[in-house]
Amino acid sequence: MDPIIGFVAAAIRIATPLLWAGLGEMIAERAGVINLSVEGAMLAGCLAAAVGAASTGDPWFGVLAGLAAGGVVASVFAGVAVWGRANQIITGTALTLASIGVTGVWYRQAFGPAGAGLSLPTFAAVKLPGVGAIPVLGPAVFEQPVLTFLAMAAVPMAWWFLFRTTAGLRLRATGEAAGAAEAGGVRVRKVQTVAVVVGGLLAGLGGATLVLAQVGTFTERMTAGRGFIAIAIVVLGRWHPAGVMVAALGFGLANALQFAFQAMGLAVPYQFLLMLPYVVALVALTGVAGRARAPAQLGQTIA
Repeated sequence: MDPIIGFVAAAIRIATPLLWAGLGEMIAERAGVINLSVEGAMLAGCLAAAVGAASTGDPWFGVLAGLAAGGVVASVFAGVAVWGRANQIITGTALTLASIGVTGVWYRQAFGPAGAGLSLPTFAAVKLPGVGAIPVLGPAVFEQPVLTFLAMAAVPMAWWFLFRTTAGLRLRATGEAAGAAEAGGVRVRKVQTVAVVVGGLLAGLGGATLVLAQVGTFTERMTAGRGFIAIAIVVLGRWHPAGVMVAALGFGLANALQFAFQAMGLAVPYQFLLMLPYVVALVALTGVAGRARAPAQLGQTIA
């Protein structure tokens, strides 16, 4: 395979879990909720997907298990932060730490000291008819696992929901002016709960994608901060589905670049190369965060 084609294809695969999680977090934040348990939901989705796929031999069952695990974490967050009116930052951080511990114990119980290995059934790359035959672009973009194509399709669907439906209008109104929305008949806590749970489902799907369409195994703490990067790409994408996709792809390119640098055998400690994607994210946030306008109610507890 041509090195450029391989580089772009790898960047898209790496970006896919972030795109799922980023779209989910964008929906939650549009409703005024900042959910720092995205990392925990992704990690739970990773392990649930590994257990589900390994126990049934069907990667689609692993996807369903990952969705469910992410939904459970998000439901707990919604119960504590939305209905219990607890601080959203503290609640999300606590849930992420709890998820790290729970998944570690569950992993050892499920797979033992040998671990999951590389025996998990995974999604192979699929070439889309027609467009898959386009030189360079076809094998780089249109020859990917099916979960990547679903993530691409989810972007316009998220845009349509947010900006072309009554439910999307209610969600955005909740994130901008919860009091006014409630006076207009919107059940703001219900809207926030649904938004958070949907965000958790997509974060769990992102974790399942990481295991079943990218890595092919599970290791403890394997998300390695991807949940927090997903929160960052929501800011970089200015809370817009297309912007989130572009930001996710940017992080995927930076991550693929550090793999390419390692393969080139540069005389640089690999730890510095591992830092590259996160440094790129911080630099980008420095330039964007001050100019981006977040939903007005973001992070505020509704009385």
